[in-house]
Amino acid sequence: MGTTTSSNLQMKPSLDIDLYKTDWIADKCKHSDVYSQNLYACMCNNSFYYGEEEWGTSWRGSGGIVADIRDCGEDYIDWYCSGMVDKPGYVPEGDVTDEIRLDLMKLGWTVKPYEPKLEPGVYTNVW
Repeated sequence: MGTTTSSNLQMKPSLDIDLYKTDWIADKCKHSDVYSQNLYACMCNNSFYYGEEEWGTSWRGSGGIVADIRDCGEDYIDWYCSGMVDKPGYVPEGDVTDEIRLDLMKLGWTVKPYEPKLEPGVYTNVW
């Protein structure tokens, strides 16, 4: 899909904008809590690519995107950490279901596990 402006200048691809603009994704989210949760979980701890362009968001950002797409008066907190809830069909944060992967591919996006990009000599605290 990619994102364009009114002057038709190409902008950096943004998965959230592509999701907002895709009616059939919104319909799936509005009619299925499981699909919505699976989309939220997919956006957590993963990186998304449209060609060579990378996109990613936080767990809170993921929850907010899903809440906005559903347009049901929800907030990010309605989805945040929902991968830890024991409900049929729900998956842990970072899991990508086949349906979500295929839907993102239809939009031109691929998903890969997040890998921090560190410069030589830069370390993170991993407990």
